[in-house]
Order: sequence, then C-alpha cells, then structure tokens
Amino acid sequence: MERTALRRRLTWQVGTVTEVREESATARTLVVDVPDWPGHLAGQHLDVRLTAPDGYRASRSYSIASAWTGETIELTVEQVPDGEVSPYLVEVLKVGDPLEVRGPVGGWFVWQPGQPGPIQLIAGGSGVVPLMAMLRAHIGSSAPAKFLYSVRGPTSVIYAHDLREVATSENVEITFAYTREAPPGEPRVGRVDADLLNAVTFAPGDDLTTYVCGPTPFVEAVADLLVSAGHDPARVKTERFGPTGGPR
Repeated sequence: MERTALRRRLTWQVGTVTEVREESATARTLVVDVPDWPGHLAGQHLDVRLTAPDGYRASRSYSIASAWTGETIELTVEQVPDGEVSPYLVEVLKVGDPLEVRGPVGGWFVWQPGQPGPIQLIAGGSGVVPLMAMLRAHIGSSAPAKFLYSVRGPTSVIYAHDLREVATSENVEITFAYTREAPPGEPRVGRVDADLLNAVTFAPGDDLTTYVCGPTPFVEAVADLLVSAGHDPARVKTERFGPTGGPR
C-alpha cells in the first residue's frame, strides 16, 4: 500500500481543467480533475509540467489551494513577469484543456484537522494559497485560528469572497495589512512590523503553531519578529517562494 501510494505521487498524471476563476488582475484559480488523485494535506504542493510542440518541457511547483475533496484539486497561480509557466496558466489555459501534474509533495508545512492547539497563519501576497487550503480544511474545527494577510492593496487580494465567508466563523479572526494602498476607513498602510504582530496574533504558547508563507524577505522578516517576541522557533513553520524559494 505505501509503495503504491509513493509510486503514484512520483508519477506524472494528466488532469483536465474543469473550471477557471479569476482571483485578481494577475491571478486565477484552476480547478483540475485528476483521476486517481492520492489525496493531499492542506499546505502541500505539486509540480506542473508543460510540454511545447517542439518537445521542450518546463515545470514549476505550485501550492494546492483546496482541501482534499476527492479527485478535484485547485491551484491558484499568480503570473510572474517573464515566467515560462505562469503566463500560460493564467492567460491561455482554458476549461477542457489537459494539465500534467505530479504530487502531492511536502510534509512539514501542513495542517490537519484534529491537530492540537490554535493556529496562526501569516501570508504575504500569493503566499496566501497554501494558507487558504488550511482555512478551508479548518472549517468545522474548534481550534482557534488567526490569519494575517499582507497585500499591496484591496485589488490585489486573492480569495476576497472566500475570506469574507471565512471571517464569519466564530473561531477565525482575519486581519489585512495593506502595504501600498488601503481601502477607505483603514488608517494603516505599511509592512508587517512588531507592533502589528503583537496586536493581531496569538501570544506565544506551547501548543500554538504558526505558518508563514510568502516571498523570502517577507517570510524571514516575519519569522525573526515572531522569534524575537518569544515564539518557539520549532513551532514557526515557514515556506518561501521566488528566486530562492519553493512553491508559488
């Protein structure tokens, strides 16, 4: 059983795009039906491979945006300027097209229902994707959760509708930090700093787990601030993306 599951995870599979949702001017969600998908945990990612007519191949890793609900997975992709893969996924791929994927991958940056203790999720930009999967998996959980989302402005928010729905949950608290432009009535514009973290995150605790995802400089700065505030480094889980990072 274990060997079969591992073999499937390491094998490229061809899924079919069944839905496309625009999330922002530069990001879209792809709903993909993947037969025999082995399942995944919130926070894991997968590899996507594109093959050109001349045989040239390019692959990239992308976080899975959905909780596991069977053979359907969701990927939210933000277009990278001059990228090889993301422009095709954001601008060209359409419903009915095939998409080659391999996964799931990763076991450290994950959250599972039933995991003890509260969780806090801190995202920078498109680092919201795996954390959105955690929020979706969190539905029905009694564990308290806080979510801090650092984003340039209101029009850059990914999952705006979904986050409004999640915010109605009694045990989930969502805070936005706008770095360039804030909506009317929001007085603060700026990067995440120690004062903001102290105001909107949980105090350090032995049963608290924190997940931070985003561009490498953002993740390193936030992780350093959390540790300086007394959080256990072993319980601050990070995932980076970009030139020196991992999944997008």
